Amino acid sequence: MKKTIFILFWILSCTGIYAQQALWGGGDIVSPQINADSTVVFRLFAPQAQKVEITGDFLPPQKMETKFGPMEVAGSAELTRNDQGVWKFITPHPLSPELYSYSFIIDGVKVTDPSNVYMIRDVASVTSVFLIGGGRHGEYQVSEVPHGTVARRWYHSPALGLTRRISIYTPPGYENSARTYPVLYLLHGMGGDEEAWLALGRAAQIFDNLIDAGKIKPMIVVMPNGNAVQEAAPGESSLGFYKPTFQLTKTMDGTFETAFPDIVNFVDENYHTVKSKTGRAIAGLSMGGFHSLHISAEYPDMFDYVGLFSAAINPDKNVKSPIYEDMDKKLKIQFEKKPRLYWIGIGKADFLYKANADYRKMLDANRYPYTYMETEGGHIWRNWRIYLSTFVTMLF
Repeated sequence: MKKTIFILFWILSCTGIYAQQALWGGGDIVSPQINADSTVVFRLFAPQAQKVEITGDFLPPQKMETKFGPMEVAGSAELTRNDQGVWKFITPHPLSPELYSYSFIIDGVKVTDPSNVYMIRDVASVTSVFLIGGGRHGEYQVSEVPHGTVARRWYHSPALGLTRRISIYTPPGYENSARTYPVLYLLHGMGGDEEAWLALGRAAQIFDNLIDAGKIKPMIVVMPNGNAVQEAAPGESSLGFYKPTFQLTKTMDGTFETAFPDIVNFVDENYHTVKSKTGRAIAGLSMGGFHSLHISAEYPDMFDYVGLFSAAINPDKNVKSPIYEDMDKKLKIQFEKKPRLYWIGIGKADFLYKANADYRKMLDANRYPYTYMETEGGHIWRNWRIYLSTFVTMLF
């Protein structure tokens, strides 16, 4: 009997030890450490490393040549090592309120910060993140305000022959309300999915905070997957876990635009919506801006508000689709119907700046009215979060 009790005690003790390993494995290193003056300290224990760098969007950007032309990418800086094998970097200046991302580079290998559990996936890259609140970008924080609901729904698209996942934000009080709500269809960029605006764009926090502040009307926000060949975000579909890729087929060839009414029909059938043009807006970043431009032109009676955030403008010259034909005629019809808002935002260093400038010249030549916002920086989430929080204050 004593032997049985001893064995049982030993098993329970071992189970407790294994359960506690996660507590012990974190170590005592604090990184990032956000100081009272908004400078930030980064630390990494790597006693065998020869060189450690940090790269992040809080550092001065660097120019890089790509197939799309010159682009700004996150800058980098070296860390210094102490006698205990801990590498350290302190930002030379206080950081402004913002959501920042970063990685360490250890002897040429990019890794996340092992002392920071907060990470975000962007296409196939995972970076560590931290948030400095306050200021305008207090909108990105989870605040003590009424919160909306984010649901992941599945809808069937007859045009694509797929059942697909979609993310939908409903405002605080929606579940207990009999009123109808306007809808913003918010589209991601190339390589993104229905999770992008929630994770990288802080969309739910932005809407919670702006609604509570009375700066925007309560609205439903629909965030679809703009990759027509995907059921859902990587890891969330019947394909299981696989490495995400940046360029997928059927992303900017007219397929998604053709199938878009399936999304609108699903939302109108399942939610308390304003089922008319005056109650619908569409906006997107980069590829999502391209989709927004062409969807709104293809269906001029569907959306009264259009937002193009760092938008790709023209289809590839090798792509042939009725969606992209007769654009002069389609835009003429769209603007004759007088959309209430046609909004364009672009960063001065964005590789799509010239394409947007040329598009604006065409709009000007035809006296098509639009609202324009130009910011510093390039093709980055920092700009797209600003564009979203600005654009939505003009809706409905």
